[in-house]
Amino acid sequence: MSSYTHLYVHIVFSTKDRTSIIPREIQDRLFRYIHGIVTAKKGVLAACGGMSDHIHLLISLPPAKSVADIVRDIKANSSRWIHEFDERYRSFSWQDGYSAFGVSASMIERVMKYIAGQEAHHRKVSFQEEWTALMKKHGIDVSPQGASK
Repeated sequence: MSSYTHLYVHIVFSTKDRTSIIPREIQDRLFRYIHGIVTAKKGVLAACGGMSDHIHLLISLPPAKSVADIVRDIKANSSRWIHEFDERYRSFSWQDGYSAFGVSASMIERVMKYIAGQEAHHRKVSFQEEWTALMKKHGIDVSPQGASK
């Protein structure tokens, strides 16, 4: 029997120490490169966006891949690409962790618009505020007391 899935995941991760190191002039190329990584892993990149210190991805996962597998492949390959792209970015790296949220079919368009609107969104809200709100919205306690549970 074949496997059929409809698994969309909104993935968010930042640069190491949330350093603003991804310049606007390479963001589109980086996003296209990430698209290639996801496609090669048999996933579908429905949306990709971010700012100089973080990235948002909306990915349809293939049946045989976990979120951890996809994120690991994206981070490793995109880091290598950035290092090779320009020697000024030799110190570039992504943070160790990531956040991932399941997206229902009825919310896919909304999440795609949210990701596309990152620049306007971050004129009003910092990445830390955005991330904290996302965690709270999804019922994840990131307070020092909650993190130890």
